[in-house]
Amino acid sequence: MDFQLESTYKPTGDQPNAIEKLAISIDQQNPHQTLVGVTGSGKTFTIANVIQKTQLPTLVMCHNKTLASQLYQEFRDFFPHNAVSYFVSYYDYYQPEAYIPQTDTYIEKEADINPEIDKFRLTTTANLLSRPDSIVVASVSCIYNIGSPLDQEKNQLPLARGQVISRDTVLMRLSDLQYMRTNAELVRGMYRAVGNSVQLFPSYKDVIISMQFDDTTLTNIEILDPFNYTKIEDEDLDNTGFLTIHPAKLFITDPRNQGEAIANIRRDLETQVKNFKDAGKLIEAHRIEQKVNYDLSMLEEVGYVSGIENYSRYFDGRVPGSAPYSLFEYFHYNAKKFNKPGFLTVIDESHISLPQVRGMYNGDQARKENLINFGFRLPSAKDNRPLTYTEWQSRTPIKLYCSATPTEHELSLSQTSTIPTVAEQLIRPTGLLDPEVFVFPTKGQIDHLTQEVIRRKEIGERTLILTMTKRMAEDLSDHLKEKYDLKVEYLHSDIHTMDRADILDKLRLGDFDCLVGINLLREGLDLPEVSLVAILDADKEGFLRTPTALIQTMGRAARHVNGRVYLYADRISNSMKIAMDETLRRRKIQMDYNTEHGQSPVGINKPIRDRLFKAESTTPLPKIKELAEHGWMEIEDVNAEALTPQKKKILVVKLKKMMNQAANSWNFELAARYRDTIKKLQ
Repeated sequence: MDFQLESTYKPTGDQPNAIEKLAISIDQQNPHQTLVGVTGSGKTFTIANVIQKTQLPTLVMCHNKTLASQLYQEFRDFFPHNAVSYFVSYYDYYQPEAYIPQTDTYIEKEADINPEIDKFRLTTTANLLSRPDSIVVASVSCIYNIGSPLDQEKNQLPLARGQVISRDTVLMRLSDLQYMRTNAELVRGMYRAVGNSVQLFPSYKDVIISMQFDDTTLTNIEILDPFNYTKIEDEDLDNTGFLTIHPAKLFITDPRNQGEAIANIRRDLETQVKNFKDAGKLIEAHRIEQKVNYDLSMLEEVGYVSGIENYSRYFDGRVPGSAPYSLFEYFHYNAKKFNKPGFLTVIDESHISLPQVRGMYNGDQARKENLINFGFRLPSAKDNRPLTYTEWQSRTPIKLYCSATPTEHELSLSQTSTIPTVAEQLIRPTGLLDPEVFVFPTKGQIDHLTQEVIRRKEIGERTLILTMTKRMAEDLSDHLKEKYDLKVEYLHSDIHTMDRADILDKLRLGDFDCLVGINLLREGLDLPEVSLVAILDADKEGFLRTPTALIQTMGRAARHVNGRVYLYADRISNSMKIAMDETLRRRKIQMDYNTEHGQSPVGINKPIRDRLFKAESTTPLPKIKELAEHGWMEIEDVNAEALTPQKKKILVVKLKKMMNQAANSWNFELAARYRDTIKKLQ
């Protein structure tokens, strides 16, 4: 299927020129091109048009999950008939395995995997293996090790109505694909067998696959709604009754390679134990022997072990030091399978994303070094790693850098490329101008700013305030709430990743009037209701007050007709001057264009999209028998001492289920109440 862009918009301003220039460059396999686009100029729409013109499978990389989720929804709306996927780190919380020699402290890997994001990741790889029209929006974490596309392809299970295959054979194959069998509730990644029927909840879709068998034949396949088990239509089950079941995990081992892999692990274990003993490190020798032998016994018994990615080099057949498989191998596989000339990598907000790519490898290797030297991991763990910057460059043959403030690195690559291609996009389709910038002294800044927030609240507009630290953000929020009774929230890195999008939606809806943050308010946030951006300590040179940071932050006010920026400072720093001069340059070009074309600025009225993660069920939460038996009305009434150990276990299982259901419904307050009660019981 071809990429089919659907939109009520037509390219305007300098969009047509940028689209044509970039598409020609990409069609000629130019390795580097840059789109310099101001906030609100429709960079995403331009990229969507480039994708339609070039018809290349596309990876869109950006530097955080919040921006990735926004871009995913935009591309999904632009390409409703194509395979648009979302690929970010699936951890809600992640503490990597580490060892601190100075204090002899071993920190075990601790992770809280978000099952919804895991589903999106598996959908991504399934689409790349089966769809030529794939667009993937990913965070920079896509440079990390995942399983081989060849192993994923070989471990697919093709099924069709009327196929000669027994029920037991299908059950064995599902186990090989890392699906778990259950006789209880069917959840994602599990299957159950009742009589001649097998029901599977695949890891990558929100459906139930129901299969009916007679003695030797798969007689029927149906797709069911996972909530009420009614029959539904699904594009993956075609008119011929053919269906492909993909593995439950990204790391899947080929049983045919498992014996050789385990033998190689044992050989390296023996070598490492000998090295430790020869060096007189008996504790380290004992530690690595215990750890690896346990992992090997799990691999032999069930074919999987927690931390299997640390042994990925053996299963992939890679030599020591070689680059791991990553999402880019899936794109190369996709391009080859569907006879495409390659694929396009779009690096959104490249001034932030590229430094992230450069920095990930060194930090990962330093942590692994200690684990290996002190006997917690084999040396092969070093090969479970992110790509180096050089490896990433070599795996992305066609790159489109996209930013309002690209660095000299991207610009120089694009200007010295085979066909020098830098497209500038300064004109907004709405005629909106870059905001006016005003500088105020720091003395009395809070009182002055408060009055401005109140003034905008009265006319239904919103304000963003940028501070230097988390503590300042929280304290200022409390001050504005308590002293002036303003509706204020703060946003920084301690806020749960998926809660950030919710906070931004509430700002747009008017649930509060002002949002205080640090540097999370810069790149890519689409907030057309914001008319004022206030930056405190604007003259403090540093990471948060560089010219790039200031230009990006000031751009948040460029989506409103009354957009203004207030810089509170006691001097005009060099960074401030550069940012103000660039904003003024762009504003003049935009004003001249509007005058020439008789256009007046028009505010944006943009609908708020549905949340990316929706509730899995709309049914009411079940009542808990154990509470009623003791006359407890609320979960907080639970008295752990009144329950037997067995009843405690039963109640914990029920509460965990209800906690997850509440969290999936975005009812985080209720989920927290369940969590606290579970802790009390445990």
